[in-house]
Amino acid sequence: MPQLTFDGPGYFSGTLVPPGDKSISHRALLFGALSEGSSCYENFLESEDCLCTLDALRAMGVSIEHAAGSRKVRIEGDGIHGLKAPARELYLGNSGTSIRLLLGILAGQRFEAVLSGDPSLSSRPMRRVTDPLKKMGARIEGKDNANFAPLTVRGGELRGIEFDNKLSSAQVKSALLFAGLYAEGPTIIHERVPSRDHTERFLGAAGAFFKKEGTCLTVEKSDRLRPFQTKIPGDISSAAFFIAGAAMTPGSEVIIRDVGLNPTRTGILTVLSRMGADIEFHVTQEVPEPLGEIHIRGKQLRGTGIEHAEIPLLIDELPVLMVVMSLADGESLVSGAAELRVKETDRIRSMAQNLKAIGASVKELSDGCLIKGVGCLRGGKTESFADHRTAMSMAVASLRTKGSILINGTECIATSYPGFESDFKTLFKPL
Repeated sequence: MPQLTFDGPGYFSGTLVPPGDKSISHRALLFGALSEGSSCYENFLESEDCLCTLDALRAMGVSIEHAAGSRKVRIEGDGIHGLKAPARELYLGNSGTSIRLLLGILAGQRFEAVLSGDPSLSSRPMRRVTDPLKKMGARIEGKDNANFAPLTVRGGELRGIEFDNKLSSAQVKSALLFAGLYAEGPTIIHERVPSRDHTERFLGAAGAFFKKEGTCLTVEKSDRLRPFQTKIPGDISSAAFFIAGAAMTPGSEVIIRDVGLNPTRTGILTVLSRMGADIEFHVTQEVPEPLGEIHIRGKQLRGTGIEHAEIPLLIDELPVLMVVMSLADGESLVSGAAELRVKETDRIRSMAQNLKAIGASVKELSDGCLIKGVGCLRGGKTESFADHRTAMSMAVASLRTKGSILINGTECIATSYPGFESDFKTLFKPL
């Protein structure tokens, strides 16, 4: 089993340009495939998850130019009805984004497809997506009433529905918005607590029949989507490990450049600032996605609370925030985060187990955790639990340990951030 060792203590210093945003890279491929004409993207994230989406689209007849090791991708879209029946099962590895968004697109196709994944993906709940798609008219079959992959999708005539996105899930919302492009009548989604809005931004830029009024999203059947020529912003969820590590470690100073600053993704900056972090940021580009620069200087932080309303805006950053909280002054309480238990792993449990193994004070709650800050952590052995964000969060913990941290099962890091170890070594400075 691959493993990595990170020696501590130390601090971060330098400049980072993070890899392309994973969420946007997925959507760039999907919208490029459904548009008419050539879409060209720079700074595409060549991670295992995104390559699964790319491979699935190729299996459905989409012409995609992408050389291994390149951050450029060109997609020749054949229109919203241009996908063809795949000759094989569509294997999506560990990518929840791939399977859920493709479910929405395939619901509107006139052919059958089978979606599968690795053991981790096959254990993650899908009825949150398949149930509303069935109400729209899709035929979807799988274990436990189409709750677990592999899933067989038979597309057909769809009708719009009205849906309350109570989970504030961007993946569920996006799947229904894609399906709505094929449905008769409007598809209306109510979202009282906002989730990341990348799909909505793509819909607007592509010329779909889409509008947003307050907390209500409406999409209608669209016959044509415009192609794209754009640069994908750096992924703030990947940069989050260096942002959090620098913020919590006195002596650190890091500048993050060309990073996405979409307001639905900057929750980590809000939480760290509330903890007393020295963070400045400014936007240098507004359209189609805001991007800019973040400047972080390290200092001792204080505990804070995170409640349900904030969770959708920082769901991917909560593991590394648990590391920050374990070293902050006072107590921190995370609540309303039950969604963490059904990610690539049960992230509440994986992070609590790892942090306690290196000297942190963490109490698991059904929907979060209570953390009492300690002065420093000790080194030791930890596990990735086959989850990339758990693994990278434990690497960040090594900045303030009395010894090295060994992380078992680090091959999972490549699902979102293949260059993480290299970037960590570039910024890390030993004490």
